[in-house]
Amino acid sequence: MNWRTTIGGVLLLAAIVSAWSAWRQRKPADVAAQDDAKTDYVLHDFELIALDKTTGKESLVLRAPEMHRNRADQTSDITTPLFLLPDNGGLQWTLRAQTGWLSPEGDELRLRGDVEGDSPVAPGVVPTTFRTQSLNVFPQQNLAKTADAVSMTRPGIMQAGVGFEANLKNKQYKLLSKVKTRYEPNAAR
Repeated sequence: MNWRTTIGGVLLLAAIVSAWSAWRQRKPADVAAQDDAKTDYVLHDFELIALDKTTGKESLVLRAPEMHRNRADQTSDITTPLFLLPDNGGLQWTLRAQTGWLSPEGDELRLRGDVEGDSPVAPGVVPTTFRTQSLNVFPQQNLAKTADAVSMTRPGIMQAGVGFEANLKNKQYKLLSKVKTRYEPNAAR
C-alpha cells in the first residue's frame, strides 16, 4: 500500500463526515422555515383594543408579551394574556391566563391554565373573583363559560362548582353542578 492510497482514503472519509455533518446541520433550519411559514406575524409586548362593530365602543382590550397569528386559519395564539372586558357601566372585568387563543373575527377567546377573573374595582361594585383552568369568552355576547371546576368569591360568600356561565353585561352568573356554598356573616370575620 502506498502513501497516495492512504491519503485518498483519509480524504474520502473526511468528505463523507463533512457531508453527513452538513446534512445534520440543515435539518433544524428546514423545521424553523416551516414554522415561520405557518405564522403571519408575531407581536411582542403589545396592547390591542377592539371596538364593537355596531356601536363603535371598546369591546375588549388585550395586553400580552407575545402573540402569533396563524397564517392558515387566521387565529392567534397568545402567551400570558390579560384581557379587559368592559361591562355595561364602562368598568372592566380583568381576565388572565397562561395561554390564550383568539378567533379570526375576535368573537371567541379561549383562556387556558390558571384562569383568573376579577370584577371591576370601583365604589358601589361588589368585588367578585373566580378561578378555573379553562374559560371560553364570547365578548359580543358578553358571555363567559367553562365546563371545568370553578371557585368564586365575593364578600361574605365562597362558592365552588363544576361548570360556570357568566353574563358580564348584567353581572349574572351560575354554577352548573356540584355546587358548594359557604356563607361568612360579617360578625364571624
